Amino acid sequence: MNPLLDFSGLPRFAEFKPELVGPAISQLISEVRAVTDEVTADQREPMWDTFVVPLDDAIERLHRAWGQVAHLNAVMNSPQLREVYNANLPQVTQLFTELAQNESLYQRYKTLRVSTRFAELTGAQRKFIENELRDFRLGGADLPSESKAEFKENAQQLARLSSQFNDNVLDETNAFELIVTDRGDLAGIPEDVIDAARQAAQAESRNGWKFTLHAPSYLPVMQYAENRSLREQMYRAFVTRASEFGSSEHDNTALISEILKLRRLQAQLLGYADYAQVSLEPKMARSAQQVLDFLNDFAARAKPYAQRDLEELQSFAASELGLESLESWDVAYASEKLRVARYAFSDQEVKQYFPEPKVLEGMFGVVQSLYGIRIVEDEAPRWDKDVRFYSIRDGSGELVGQFYLDLHARPSKRGGAWMDSAITRRKKEDKIQTPVAYLNCNFSSPMGDKPALLTHDEVITLFHEFGHGLHHLLTGVDVLGVSGINGVEWDAVELPSQFMENFCWEWNVLKDMTQHVDSGSALPKEIFDKMHAAKNFNVGLQTVRQIEFSIFDMMIHHQYEPDGPVTPMQVLAGVRDRVAVVIPPAYNRFPNSFSHVFGGGYAAGYYSYKWAEVLSADAFSAFEDGGVLNQEVGTRFRNEILAMGGSRPALESFVAFRGREPTIDALLRHSGMANDTVAERA
Repeated sequence: MNPLLDFSGLPRFAEFKPELVGPAISQLISEVRAVTDEVTADQREPMWDTFVVPLDDAIERLHRAWGQVAHLNAVMNSPQLREVYNANLPQVTQLFTELAQNESLYQRYKTLRVSTRFAELTGAQRKFIENELRDFRLGGADLPSESKAEFKENAQQLARLSSQFNDNVLDETNAFELIVTDRGDLAGIPEDVIDAARQAAQAESRNGWKFTLHAPSYLPVMQYAENRSLREQMYRAFVTRASEFGSSEHDNTALISEILKLRRLQAQLLGYADYAQVSLEPKMARSAQQVLDFLNDFAARAKPYAQRDLEELQSFAASELGLESLESWDVAYASEKLRVARYAFSDQEVKQYFPEPKVLEGMFGVVQSLYGIRIVEDEAPRWDKDVRFYSIRDGSGELVGQFYLDLHARPSKRGGAWMDSAITRRKKEDKIQTPVAYLNCNFSSPMGDKPALLTHDEVITLFHEFGHGLHHLLTGVDVLGVSGINGVEWDAVELPSQFMENFCWEWNVLKDMTQHVDSGSALPKEIFDKMHAAKNFNVGLQTVRQIEFSIFDMMIHHQYEPDGPVTPMQVLAGVRDRVAVVIPPAYNRFPNSFSHVFGGGYAAGYYSYKWAEVLSADAFSAFEDGGVLNQEVGTRFRNEILAMGGSRPALESFVAFRGREPTIDALLRHSGMANDTVAERA
């Protein structure tokens, strides 16, 4: 049997072959079309069990099979798999565009919505149907036939261009290498990073040290290398990826323009002025102006702190490092030097206390204490020998969910960190299908007999992605379309992930997840105190940077003319003039590798990170009041936030947990930006 057609259990990754994709996806697409024809031809009154469930069953099978292909394309990319993925992507996109525009399906859902049976459905089922009706409208179901064809063609083009955008970024990232032959040029770089660079060169029978643009290689160079020209060379290569400064084959400039045109055209076909309005329909925020007001207000609050951070950094760089002009490739380096000088610790020093196994043990301990669950390592077919697999069980031993953990960087894996779903919880034939998640990061691999070591920032990243995973895995909803993260407003989906980050700053949590890689001793309290004192170091700079990206994203999707004389780079320059305090060099081509927006699902939605920070900080303040590992508060958070999934509006879930609507106060306090003196000075 084709393993992609086996839905009896976990994915059969060990048996996966690229040539199996085409036949499986073609068969599953045919099955969806057949079921669609069957349920729309049914003359009986549409009912949940005879209309929604058969359709859900067929679509879920396709989602699960295609999800495996998309996942492997992201974590084990190869020329063969990429070719197969891109060959099948148009068929998958076309099917879902067809479904979104199927008038008969749309009418059946509308009939069910106005029938007397609608009131008999569960809240989750009613929410799912309301979402479906909204998505039909956004998918072009109300369009005349000629416009439907155009909309469908646009959707296919957008899917293809987004995939190509990501491929270009990955190819350009992989294409760059810097071989250093003089050991003196590596002064300041941590020894484990130098060892990894040496091994990378030796693996190709080359002399010297090989550095790349992958995070475990790139970031330490920018943060620690004393050789300024080395930092500049790496920086320039990183910020010009997939632009006119590299291979013309991988230049994303034209793709950005075409993607923006297609999105705007789709919006106009649907009767909206711009794509931002379309994007915001299923989100908490009600308008682009509301988002921009939120971001501009946040920027006004944060910019004085960013200016203070920059002035302190410039002064230190000039007096202590001999850098009269602080350039973009100096910021991470000077920041690390200033942090060490001010707080007497370095990331490299702290890293020795965070071996990966101990961090995982500590993280699992947190959620086990909060939610009354048990996490145990388990066996499953996997795509790489480094991948690990775990099961989550409740207090009675019942299986709750399972997850894969793929933590290490490799050339075949796209950058960044993310969670994705393999299987979603739902009720099937009076049984509960337990959810399964993929958790992916890009940390350094173990070296020799020593485990991988994580920086504290990487520990935070791990907690963040695990928060997404728990949102998917601890759901109590049995309706597929609103179970786990499904149906959750995009600007609320980051709440559980950012919420988890807070535990990385709690001594009672952190002390139990540290163990020095050589001595075995726990992180000393005095180092933690320094880390905590430095928690908001450069928070102003970091905040305005995220706001810069968020405003840029919203502006290019709102009241922006893709065919006009102004380019996206000029829009970004205007945003930087108003918001940023560090202006990068003119050759910086950030949009060309902005995969969240041009290759992912964050178009006119990147603001969600900041929006959800308000929610997560406010939610965590309830734990600060009741004890950070308080199981009573944890149970309430699980029941009202995690378990509810998308079965009700996110604001209702937040209010049910917190007892009121969210405020920004906790975020400003957590970020150290509640000091009126700094704001008044500016």
